[in-house]
Amino acid sequence: MSTLESVIWHTLGYIAMPSIILGGFAAVAVLSIWILSLKADKE
Repeated sequence: MSTLESVIWHTLGYIAMPSIILGGFAAVAVLSIWILSLKADKE
């Protein structure tokens, strides 16, 4: 594997975990807000 390939794979590896965690957090937040808005009073 060339140096460039190694740098690319290491960068992707370091970016993957935070993006998965933040993406999951955002998805849960949006889903929770949507569910709460369905149960909110419509007055």
